[in-house]
Amino acid sequence: MRKGTTPLTEDSLPRRVKEIAALFLKLGITAFGGPAAHIGMMHNEVVKRRRWLGDQEFLDLVGATNLIPGPNSTEMAIHIGFLRAGWLGLITGGACFILPAMVIVMGLAWVYVRFGTTVQASWLLYGVKPVVIAIIVQALWSLGPKAIKSAPTAAVGLIVFILYFFGVNEIALLFAGGFAVMIGVNLRRLKKRWMGVFVIPFAGLGLPAVASLPFSLPILFLTFLKIGAVLYGSGYVLLAFLRADFVVRLGWLTDRQLMDAIAIGQVTPGPVFTTATFIGYLLGGAPGSLLATLGIFLPSFVFVAISHPLIPRLRKSTWASGFLDGVNAASLGLMAAVTWNLGRASLIDPVTGGIAIISIVFLIRFKMNSTWFIILGAIIGLLRMLFVPS
Repeated sequence: MRKGTTPLTEDSLPRRVKEIAALFLKLGITAFGGPAAHIGMMHNEVVKRRRWLGDQEFLDLVGATNLIPGPNSTEMAIHIGFLRAGWLGLITGGACFILPAMVIVMGLAWVYVRFGTTVQASWLLYGVKPVVIAIIVQALWSLGPKAIKSAPTAAVGLIVFILYFFGVNEIALLFAGGFAVMIGVNLRRLKKRWMGVFVIPFAGLGLPAVASLPFSLPILFLTFLKIGAVLYGSGYVLLAFLRADFVVRLGWLTDRQLMDAIAIGQVTPGPVFTTATFIGYLLGGAPGSLLATLGIFLPSFVFVAISHPLIPRLRKSTWASGFLDGVNAASLGLMAAVTWNLGRASLIDPVTGGIAIISIVFLIRFKMNSTWFIILGAIIGLLRMLFVPS
């Protein structure tokens, strides 16, 4: 039996499903800042506060989500739900994390369609972004000793951190880190054992390149299904996919509409992939919004359901365990690099710097609930909007 888990009984299953629903509905409302921040919040909730998982088990899930396409933080919610409450937990965890963001984005899309503008949220992000940086730093502080467990993993983490700034592909870095540690750890056995084959998930599924097709709900759904099934990387990669399909190939959106959709996905809590919800509403109203959301997130549920049972087997194998250790170290290197970039964009004056430092101290030293700091950051942002002239 895996550490951090206990057998499911008929009595405990409904209780666990309710716990999963309550946790991920809360995170879906409060989780600002993108996947790295979301994963930091999940670590605080399920490892530190609730002790559902151990650090190593959590890291293994992070490594597993990095090896499959789709939104990492949503896949973490699905993994945690599956681990905690089986198949019902898998569906509940993912759906409850997505639902609040989907509802918020649909509301903003309605405003956008009716009034032709987006809601300004710079005042909110001013105070929230520094707290997000603190949450990621807390996760790095806690996960670092578990992921960096040897000289090879330390080297992989550092090299990945550096190469990220040279524009090297994130997936290439993850797999290279995994193979480097796997081979390094098992070098003595290299001549005695055949090295297993790792299959990178497919990345070639596509639709025919046809320009300016009439709008169609089935094509909308299939296009987002394709994107959800093959997309690795950050929101900038999502932007490239969306532009290629909806602006260039189909001709359904303008560049301005696409950028507004991306901005909404960035400033709302929960998964950034709810950008699809906004685009679906613009193109097809509420039905389009629901189909776009279903299309882009559905592959994540399938990939997690397929990959989740393999994680304990990977950890038991000497070769696969070394590979997973390398991926974990590379993932931490990527998280640190993303945090550096976010910090440069978010800590813009003494006030935001002070918010970040105070949040880091209280989160790490006193292990306080990060939700309160998100709320406090939003209040500080509101006060700045009211009393400081722009």
